[in-house]
Amino acid sequence: MRVDLFDFDLPPERIALRPARPRDAARMLVVKEGEPLADAGVRDLPSLLAPGDVLVFNDTRVIPAQLEGRRGEARIGATLHKRLDLRRWQAFIRNAKRLREGDVIDFGAEVVAAAETRHADGSFTLAFAGEEPVELLLERAGTMPLPPYIAQKRGTDEADRSDYQTMFAREDGAVAAPTASLHFTDALVAALDAAGIARETLTLHVGAGTFLPVKAEDTAEHKMHSEWGRIDAATAARLNEARAAGGRLIAVGTTSLRLLESAAGEDGQIREFAGDTDIFITPGYRFRAVDGLMTNFHLPKSTLFMLVSALMGRETMQAAYAHAIAAEYRFYSYGDSSLLLPRKATASE
Repeated sequence: MRVDLFDFDLPPERIALRPARPRDAARMLVVKEGEPLADAGVRDLPSLLAPGDVLVFNDTRVIPAQLEGRRGEARIGATLHKRLDLRRWQAFIRNAKRLREGDVIDFGAEVVAAAETRHADGSFTLAFAGEEPVELLLERAGTMPLPPYIAQKRGTDEADRSDYQTMFAREDGAVAAPTASLHFTDALVAALDAAGIARETLTLHVGAGTFLPVKAEDTAEHKMHSEWGRIDAATAARLNEARAAGGRLIAVGTTSLRLLESAAGEDGQIREFAGDTDIFITPGYRFRAVDGLMTNFHLPKSTLFMLVSALMGRETMQAAYAHAIAAEYRFYSYGDSSLLLPRKATASE
């Protein structure tokens, strides 16, 4: 399928540089198959779902994975992407032409790493020196890895340490937030509880590859990045039981959706899962595990816009995004939300 089919024009002023305050004050566009688009707010979520439905959250925690350092006189930037072992991370490198295998980068604050291996995509394996856990090193030398479309417009500050972290964050390892969950507050969770809407969590450590552009002209030629995720057996069993009882599984964020679909068999049963997934969902995909999705608004020609187009239909999502732009919804990681509810968990084109 041609990648340019997923393009659209987004005015730069629609890109949110700060989140809504309070978080659950964000707007939400409701897209139900066969019904007109509806403008709502995140706080309306309890009334838009039904008792017995289950919201599935990603409990990954964003680490300060953006590093600035020097190799001799050369300035080197590194964004950690994926943990390889206790001391090694794969990282995307800025000014990579000045870096060779075997070079040592000094990131300051007594944090040093060797560039061990250059990968085919231009990234490097960085091996951190010393015996302290890498997480402690990052707390000293790293900053929160804001998405490029925000970082290009303003610097990272102390507010981002909390703004770019969800209330469900428990498991260290992400270098990008599961941003759909940024809208949730204690008050909203209490309202969902009162409405009989259940919650479950899984873990998918979001990598920096989520921001990589699709450079291929056809989706069949795009190589999807991989990320590590886990669903334990008890959680899988509860999700299957809820669905068997008539409840809908609503993924909160594309990361939750991708892991649920990775863990589901042809029979729609979700199974225990631990490992890497590089699932790439485009129109024509048959959804097995999810019945809906709460998600922010995504970039043109991105794998995530392809995913929502697979769930609801490309023409439906093009129309939804055109409405959101005209109605001045706020886009991307710190932006507003959408609730996508197909009649069936199958691709509509």
